[in-house]
Amino acid sequence: MIRIYDTLTNSNKDFQTVSGGKDVKMYSCGLTVQDSPHIGHMRALITADIVRRVLIKEGYDVFSVYNFTDIDDKLIEKMKNGEDYRILAQRNIDEFMKYMKIMNVLDFNVYPRATNHIQEIIELIDSLLKKGFAYESEGDVYFRVSKFKDYGKLSGKNTKDLIEGKRVEINENKESPLDFVLWKSAKDKEPYWHSPFGKGRPGWHIECSAMSIKYLGETFDIHTGGEDLIFPHHENEIAQSECSTGKQFAKFWVHNGMVNLKGEKMSKSIGNVFKAKDILSKWHPNVVRLYLLKTQYRKSIEFSEERLDEAQSAHSRMRNALNGEKKNADKDFYFEKFSDALRDDFNTPQAIGYIFDAVNEINQNSPDSPQIRSEILKMLDILGFKNEEATKQSHDAELIELLMDVREDARKDKNYRLSDKIRDRLKDMKVILSDSKEGVKWKTED
Repeated sequence: MIRIYDTLTNSNKDFQTVSGGKDVKMYSCGLTVQDSPHIGHMRALITADIVRRVLIKEGYDVFSVYNFTDIDDKLIEKMKNGEDYRILAQRNIDEFMKYMKIMNVLDFNVYPRATNHIQEIIELIDSLLKKGFAYESEGDVYFRVSKFKDYGKLSGKNTKDLIEGKRVEINENKESPLDFVLWKSAKDKEPYWHSPFGKGRPGWHIECSAMSIKYLGETFDIHTGGEDLIFPHHENEIAQSECSTGKQFAKFWVHNGMVNLKGEKMSKSIGNVFKAKDILSKWHPNVVRLYLLKTQYRKSIEFSEERLDEAQSAHSRMRNALNGEKKNADKDFYFEKFSDALRDDFNTPQAIGYIFDAVNEINQNSPDSPQIRSEILKMLDILGFKNEEATKQSHDAELIELLMDVREDARKDKNYRLSDKIRDRLKDMKVILSDSKEGVKWKTED
């Protein structure tokens, strides 16, 4: 049984799906695409990746959604530099997808964008207006927080304290400082869409509710994101969604901790952000994944090059052990402990500890120790590490296919000397070619 820490109830709970079966529906709050992805985005992404990988390992069928916020105040601010927000958004989405692949993150089923779901957003806002949970003011539409008695149940914040502490935006167009915008009226030279409420664009919070309901239904299993999104973003998602549908929004809320630099949260506004492209130009993706997974996902993590160097040393020790004896394990000595750790709220530090226990056993080279290389590879695969040997084999296969193509061209040109030379060199590499009516095939010698 998988146990997951649920932010909503502040407790570890046995995982059971909404359907009662093995189908899991999962939503991950994604990138606001005004800039390149950074290490904080990578941590949230790897957390969602581990959740999905563990669920899949345990026999669940996961349907996952990762959204892109491709219209908001920050993107519009960037337009002042003369670049169309759509071009800027697409460039950053392309970069995100590139580094997501490099990090060996499982593909999500759907990558919805806010601008492609304006109709769903309008319909959701309209339902809130009709039920009295929203109101129009000066061309904007606001959510009426006072109508949702459970407001604050995710973050634990009290509405009175929020007002007194001025943790909310003061706006004379709002009935209450707590109310948040669902639809923003268009200003001069800003992108806009037509709606029953006038020309404008969606607020930040409403887009995630509209897209998750569209793809996952009114109640789904798991919602992930960084802990900085708990308030106000996820709190507002719950309020507007549950007021519209009358149903529980998400059954489990999984939040990862922040990435800090010298104890201070990374932030674009502060300028202490380390971008994915810079980190991955210096460290192997397996090293970055190891660095992120060595800290429990709910805890904050300190970013430093020294810690990445430590992860690189640990990864090298692991790789050196795997390059040794290549016999299969007689049975899963460490795998069950490893699996138990992952079932316990995705405890990757403990799971990785068992991997290094296995590595140490190989390095001790005890004559009566079972050979456990294949077991380590299996555990690494579950955690999403790239199998470097498999990658090498793939590259070797591509090279062999290329040489076979060159050989075939040489034969057609009656350059038999070159053709035979390629065949002989491949044979030296223990690659055996066989000609048949179906074409040339190859295999490796044992």
